[in-house]
Amino acid sequence: MSTAQDRRFLALALSLGRRGQGRTWPNPAVGCVLVKDGRILGRGWTAPGGRPHAEVRALAQAGDAARGATAYVSLEPCAHHGKTPPCAQALIDAGVARVVAPLTDSDPRVSGQGFEMLRAAGIEVSTGLMHDAAAEDHAGFFLRTELGRPLVTLKLATSFDGRIATATGDSQWITGPEARRAVHAMRMRHDAVMVGAGTARADDPSLTVRDLGVSHQPVRVVVSRRLDLALTGQLARTAAQVPVWLCHGRDVDPVLREAWEGLGATLLPCDVVGGQLDPVSVLQALGAEGLTRVFCEGGGALAASLLAADLVDELVGMSAGVVIGAEGLPSLGAMGLARLAEAPRFTLRTGRPLGGDVLHHWRRATFG
Repeated sequence: MSTAQDRRFLALALSLGRRGQGRTWPNPAVGCVLVKDGRILGRGWTAPGGRPHAEVRALAQAGDAARGATAYVSLEPCAHHGKTPPCAQALIDAGVARVVAPLTDSDPRVSGQGFEMLRAAGIEVSTGLMHDAAAEDHAGFFLRTELGRPLVTLKLATSFDGRIATATGDSQWITGPEARRAVHAMRMRHDAVMVGAGTARADDPSLTVRDLGVSHQPVRVVVSRRLDLALTGQLARTAAQVPVWLCHGRDVDPVLREAWEGLGATLLPCDVVGGQLDPVSVLQALGAEGLTRVFCEGGGALAASLLAADLVDELVGMSAGVVIGAEGLPSLGAMGLARLAEAPRFTLRTGRPLGGDVLHHWRRATFG
């Protein structure tokens, strides 16, 4: 098969894998396409909760027709026995003749062993095609596997001059309905939505995905050293229905801890550095629970701490054509920078109009 055809079918596998983003953690969101004589026999992507895996779903569609087919998979097929048998063995048993996958799985239980199993069974294995696109799709899974933390996307919706509210706290709405709808779509593609305690107290947010017809909701994470959050707010009232995880200091008031646990929240003790929760400890705690992709929506202190610690992988800005002035609330807290050379820098990926606003998407140079 030609490189152009390989690229076309592998691109389809990648797009299928993205359908699972936000729903497969702690497993990667993988896509698989089975093709023979130019005809698609089966398609699959990782199911919610991480299983069945993409290859198994595609093989179930193809049935006996999979024998002699090419499998296009967006990540190396797994090689270990977990809650399900290895996908590499499933492909071998199905009699596929060739596997095309862009890159190796960084999970030490796999990490090249899946490809070795396939080659040992006489299956042709082709790797490297669309490597960068696949690495981008799986960056959160790789970060958790290699560094123990999830990928962090920081979203800042601001006025033209970088403010998120007037001096009186009026903020609804700086950006328009199209931008707000885009935020819900971004939430849907992440495992969790995260805010700081100040934002939770000031806005009483629900942090759910709305108006997109979805049944699944991301985990809602609040970073609060003292757990000084309203026990009657939206998060507290819905903690038993939609997961709420609270990252807090280890010296938190046991009465507050018991109250939140009684409401159904999951509590994650984290380290305190300089009087504030250590963002590294927070992300390590979230990674230990299985999260691979976190969508942070502020507030300013949390956003600044993540940026200062070089923990923001992607930066999403939504800028409105309104000017608030210096007395308005800034989108970021103090970062203590003395020189411009110390400031975190990001590379522009895309920028486009979005309704009456501008959406711009940035990535740090050391992404992934």
